[in-house]
Amino acid sequence: MKKFHYKGVKFLLGVVTLYLVLVFFNPQKILMATTTDFRVFYSLLPIFVLIIFITTLINHLVKPKHIVKHIGEDSGIKGILYALVSGIVSHGPLYMWYGVLNEMREAGAKEKLLIIFLYARAVKIPLLVFMVDLFGLAFTIIMTLYTLLASIMQGYFYEYLNRRLKQ
Repeated sequence: MKKFHYKGVKFLLGVVTLYLVLVFFNPQKILMATTTDFRVFYSLLPIFVLIIFITTLINHLVKPKHIVKHIGEDSGIKGILYALVSGIVSHGPLYMWYGVLNEMREAGAKEKLLIIFLYARAVKIPLLVFMVDLFGLAFTIIMTLYTLLASIMQGYFYEYLNRRLKQ
């Protein structure tokens, strides 16, 4: 079993130390700030739990290798939908995907679809819950649809430019 390693320990200790030092200068403001911190954390806790649950579910159900076979030369609309969906459900830092995307390109995936995938990564299902909470449902739906439409436009724009440059 993998040992849990919390990478933010130094930052946390720094913040706690800063609070302890500042308590000597203005204890009332530090108490107010700490109270506010705990109130915000408590209000966000259910959202964090939901995000962790959804991310775990996505990681368990969707594997990137299953998607590779659906975005080849003859994929059409199906390929665009796969690129959009896989971009939305993908996770982790972007640089992790460069090797996978290169393998997909070498295996015959359309570059247009790889660009759609990269752009669609801006939409994250677990974060949509948080976005709805902050901005409302209508804003979240419109922003998400615009982002996905822009990802498709970016893919086609790349394909157009690439064709023009090769002429």
